[in-house]
Amino acid sequence: MADFFSSMRVSASGLDAQMKRMNTISSNIANAETAGYKRKDAEFTATADRESFGDILTNKVDEATQGVLVSDVREDAKPPRMVYKPEDPHANPDGYVEMPNVNPVQEMADMISAQRSYEANVTAIGAATQMANKALELGR
Repeated sequence: MADFFSSMRVSASGLDAQMKRMNTISSNIANAETAGYKRKDAEFTATADRESFGDILTNKVDEATQGVLVSDVREDAKPPRMVYKPEDPHANPDGYVEMPNVNPVQEMADMISAQRSYEANVTAIGAATQMANKALELGR
């Protein structure tokens, strides 16, 4: 039963990470034309799947089983797009405004990727649930 819960926790961590990634991408798309906005990226980190503090002490959990979490949401280091708008209050002395380096096509491709990853984790949770139900049926 521990493997069942471990697989559920790993898939749940993937759901949470992809949701945060989709929120970050949505923010980028929404602010694509906002002067001064810096594009953001969600940074993922693998984390050991540990059920409890006791498992850590007794080393019961397989070290190879890992989940994922969003460790940070970082601003993109690429330079902004410079757009000539001398009438804009954000314009520099030369008349250029710093616009975010958000590429809507790339953001949509990233959104589709995050959505597919989210769906894969939902499918994995469904498969684990079905296997657990079948195991319970066999025990009857």
